[in-house]
Amino acid sequence: MSSSTAANQVRASHILIKHQGSRRKASWKDPEGRVISNTTRDTAVSQLKALRDDIVSGKAKFDEVASRYSDCSSAKRGGDLGPFGRGQMQKPFEDATYSLKVGEISDIVDTDSGVHIIMRTG
Repeated sequence: MSSSTAANQVRASHILIKHQGSRRKASWKDPEGRVISNTTRDTAVSQLKALRDDIVSGKAKFDEVASRYSDCSSAKRGGDLGPFGRGQMQKPFEDATYSLKVGEISDIVDTDSGVHIIMRTG
């Protein structure tokens, strides 16, 4: 990877909650998609807001919450997606990540995958 490519990359962790509007209604936690198929977007957002509040207040650590609750396979890495550049993620996710400062946590971000909170780590 050239240094110019690396300079334009960000690194982030996220917590994904899938819902009945998600493009893929299954996850490592819910392989059959039974819970996801019965979860409304509003319910997913409420759950994610509560998790975000616990993280921001210091009651919980981002990586521990991601490991336990995220529907993304990155949960096994505490939500860490590693470094990525523009054009590699869904646009709303990319835009939110690039707008954060390192250490900041986003509000709710909607993508075709579900609803996320994102913490920029690099």
